[in-house]
Formats: sequence, structure tokens, C-alpha cells
Amino acid sequence: MHWTEMKKDELELQFSPSCWSHRMAANEVIEAHVKALKEGTDKARALAQTLLNVPYGEGDGERLDVYIPNSNSLDLPLVIYIHGGYWQFLSKEESGFMAVPLVSKGVVVVAVDYDTAPKGNMDLIVSQVRKSVVSVVQQYSHINGLFICGHSAGAHLAAMVLSTDWSQYSIAPQIKGAFLVSGIYDLLPIVSTYVNEPLKMTDEVAVRNSPTTLVQQLKTSSSACHIVVAVAEHDSPEFRKQSEEYYRMLEASGLNVTLEDVPNTDHFNIIERLVEGEYHLTKLLLKMMGKS
Repeated sequence: MHWTEMKKDELELQFSPSCWSHRMAANEVIEAHVKALKEGTDKARALAQTLLNVPYGEGDGERLDVYIPNSNSLDLPLVIYIHGGYWQFLSKEESGFMAVPLVSKGVVVVAVDYDTAPKGNMDLIVSQVRKSVVSVVQQYSHINGLFICGHSAGAHLAAMVLSTDWSQYSIAPQIKGAFLVSGIYDLLPIVSTYVNEPLKMTDEVAVRNSPTTLVQQLKTSSSACHIVVAVAEHDSPEFRKQSEEYYRMLEASGLNVTLEDVPNTDHFNIIERLVEGEYHLTKLLLKMMGKS
């Protein structure tokens, strides 16, 4: 069934990832998710050298945290992590967890904040994340390879970064690899759901901020980028469908794209497990960076 034929309650269920977890009840899985991300971030802050609350713009929400390996080399790969939370929850305070296995391998991790809704609207959030990437490239000009990773709404934002027309910016970041984890790439289906209440997107705003409508621009801006579209076995059918369709669109455009269907994971632990060095996606990311 196409989403346009679904009743509102069915559509809302499809876009309620917590209802599809195979591990625990909906309210429990979200609590456990926030706890796992926070614990991982606290661990990363204890392990790595950190630069916290670094501004990338004028706004209060325009801040990022940098997790730096204990390395004498300046020539390090850097991965920018963009958090999820349906553009309205979470922050960089729970977004440093993937630094736990990565800093010991000589990888810099940057966790980005943005103005979540209702303070930020979709156009603003997308422009903030793009600005953060430009700022990171300007501040860390010696990095050996820029990578980007986003989860859920953060995967949408990472895909929007890949689809940026950089001619409007002072610099065109060369992103080598992108991990889009359990993302949403067509925003139109959520316009009529509870997800949109704080965002207040019109159809027009949803369309211009949907990566599915920007594949041509992505091809222009990020043709050299290796894109991994990852989806959880226990993501909802609609989330899985969005990942598969976006992957097929990128593949049809001749881009270097891989689809990873991660077994025994749901929408939440597919990203939580990036705190583990032996996890499939962690190893894949390190391999992409030449660090395996």
C-alpha cells in the first residue's frame, strides 16, 4: 500500500519507530535509547581530548563538540555526527558515543547541535547543519578525509548536506563517505502526522527538504562520496521502504552507494551499537576510512 492510501493512524504508526522494536515496549525503548547514547557520550568525554560548545554560527544552538584522538599526527580522518530525534529531541550532549571506538583508531569525531523544533523550522535546521560542515572544514583544514554520519532525522540532514549546492558557500567540502542510518528521505508522508506538529511544515517545505527530490544535485555535489544507506531489520515497513527507495534512486544515478540491512537491530540499537568496536557498522566505517 502506498502511504497516500493509509489512514492517519496507520501512517502515524509507520512513523513511530518505537512501536516496532523487537526488544522492549515503545516507551521503554526511547528511555533506554537516550540513556545508552548519554552513557556512551560520557564515556567518550572521559576517553578523548574534547573541545566542547565550539560555535559554528551566531545562534545559541549553533554549537558543536569535538572529540580528538591522542595522536601526534595532524593528518586524521574526521567524522561529523548528526543526531536524530525527529528534528525536535536530543542534542549534541547525547551524540559523542561513536567516538568511543573511533578516537583510539585515530579518528576525530564532531557532534553537531542545531535548533530543534519548535525553535527551529526545517529550512533553518538544514541550513544550520550545512553551515556546521563548512565551519568544520575551515577549522580543520588539515584533515585527511571528511566523513558524515546521521541517524534517523540526522540521516535526513546528512543526505541534505550531500545534496547542497556549495556554490552559495565559501567552500565546497569534499565528503569522502556518508553513513545514513535508518533515515527518512521523503518528508511528504509525515506532513499530516504528529511528527509535523512542532515543525509546521507545508507540503512545499517538505518537498524542498526531501533528499529524494535532490538526487540530481547530490550527483553534482557528492559524486565522489561513498554512501552507505543502512536500515534496521526491525525498522517499520515504511522506514525500510524509504531507505530502499532512496538507495535505488542513488544507484540508478550511477553513484557509489551500498545498502546495509542490519540484522537483529531496531531503529534505536542500530545506532547505539556504534559505541562498540566490533559492531558491523563500526567496522565498515573504519574500513571506509582506511583504519580497519
